[in-house]
Amino acid sequence: MSVGFAINLIRGAALQALMIAAPLLLVGLLVGLIISIFQATTSIQEQTLTFVPKIAAILGALILFGPWIIVSMVQFTLRLFGRIPELGG
Repeated sequence: MSVGFAINLIRGAALQALMIAAPLLLVGLLVGLIISIFQATTSIQEQTLTFVPKIAAILGALILFGPWIIVSMVQFTLRLFGRIPELGG
């Protein structure tokens, strides 16, 4: 296994992890921003107000993006398994 092969493999894995995490993180970010604006305008400083909507929104996003995440992971894994013969040299 060459250094270039290892770097390419690590780069692909990092990119895959970012692509899978991005939708869920963006949903959490947007819901958190909306809740923060709501708290600032109403002066409600309840701590649990931020967690419950974020958890519900991320769960909804996971249900919505779940099939895409699974397909993406399976494709990455199949590509990775397909490259096993290259490891032997």
